[in-house]
Formats: sequence, structure tokens, C-alpha cells
Amino acid sequence: MSKRDYYEVLGLNKGASADEIKKAYRSKAKELHPDRNADNPKAEDQFKEANEAYEVLKDADKKSAYDRYGHAAFEGGMGGGGRPGGGQGDFASAFSDVFDDLFGDFMGGQRGGGRQRASRGADLRYNLRVTLEDAFAGLQKTIQVPTSVQCGSCSGSGAEGGAEPTTCPTCSGMGKVRATQGFFTVERTCPTCSGLGQTIKNPCKTCSGAGRVQKERALSVNIPKGVETGTRIRLAGEGEAGLRGGPPGDLYIFIEVEQHELFER
Repeated sequence: MSKRDYYEVLGLNKGASADEIKKAYRSKAKELHPDRNADNPKAEDQFKEANEAYEVLKDADKKSAYDRYGHAAFEGGMGGGGRPGGGQGDFASAFSDVFDDLFGDFMGGQRGGGRQRASRGADLRYNLRVTLEDAFAGLQKTIQVPTSVQCGSCSGSGAEGGAEPTTCPTCSGMGKVRATQGFFTVERTCPTCSGLGQTIKNPCKTCSGAGRVQKERALSVNIPKGVETGTRIRLAGEGEAGLRGGPPGDLYIFIEVEQHELFER
């Protein structure tokens, strides 16, 4: 059985651009992936066919040869370097181009999530007990909250003197590294930068490169009239400072009204 035209396999017109070829392949890979077509026995062969077509058309030299000689360019020593897509490594290489699109939802829903140079600080909870009289009348109260605040020495950058972090050499800023074994490509957090995508050559001596330090803060809280046990008050931006200059989290104050000796609500 003769092979189908590679452009036809990907649903393209001859002369399609590199971006059009990549976009068409990603669409086909999603559509034909065997894991999504358990009831279609032909899906695996069609998926491999699309992969073979992409292996040729994504390479400028192979594409040029194919445009001139068709499938004959890769048969009988025409200089095409052997059967396209025939090696297991080639398949894994092409498949990794759409790995994020196929499995992004299962990997946390973020492509290149490790590129973030900063991360949001954690939200904090503070339990506050008030008397029944205070709950009735309302009050202004100052509380002491132990939390992480932005390091003043490095302005939250984590680098000595406030210098900018550099791109991680291990993951090239992705925050993740990949290992390919045959058909499978496995992603894991970069061990060098812990997923941040950046490293610091000279960490700040005050915060050891974290960009934040531990400190107790005094905050004034307005307790409105009529609060009851379980009432939650949100103070935006008053939570833990972000890592490497990231935005702070929020502080949530949970109210508990103490029992009164004589009265009850």
C-alpha cells in the first residue's frame, strides 16, 4: 500500500509554513492519540503516520527534499538520511513537542509553570476571641501576627545587593527537566532551581536567598458590630510575603465570641 502524501496526512497545503505545520501536527496528535481513542483500532497507526509526516516537514532540509522528490527522497539512498520517523528517538522527540498540550491538565494545567521568577505568599489564619460585649458594640483591636515579610536588604530579590537572578543553566529557565525513555517523556521539578527557573550567584546574607525574613507584625483590625463565632475577616495582602518578590498572601481572621456568664446571643 502506497504512503499518503505527508501534507494530506496533516491536512495542509503544499508550501505550508513551519508554524502551520507545527499547529496542524499538534491538532492531529491530540485528535489521534491512542489514549484518547481506545475504541478506534486504527488510531495508533494514524498517530504514527502523523508523527512520520511531521518528522519530515518540520525539518527544512527534509521538507525541501520531500517537496522535490516526494517519498522517493527517503528511499534508495537519495540523501534523506533513512526512513523518517523510523527511530524510537525521533518519535519521542516529535512527541515531546506536544507533551504539554496533551497532558497539561494532568501536570497542573500550566505550561512552563516553572518560568515564574516569583511565587505568591501563603495565606495566613489568625483566631481572635472577643467578648460578647465587644461583639455587640464592635471594636478596633491591634494584633501581633508572626509572618514572613520582604527582605529589606535585597528588596525581595534574594540576591546580594538586589542583583537580578540569572536563568537556571540546568533547565534553561523552564523550572522543569525532561527525561525521555522510548515512547514516554517524564517531567520533574528542576533540582538546581527547585522549579523557579532562576538561580542566584550571590545569595543575600540576610535572607539566604529567599527574599523574605521572619518577623512579627502589629496590625490594627476593625471588628464590626454584630460579629458572631465563625465570622471571617479578610485582610488582603497582609499574609506571608511572596518568594523572590512575589505578591503577598492574605490574612484571614476568624472570630470566636466568648461565652458570657449571664447572657447568651
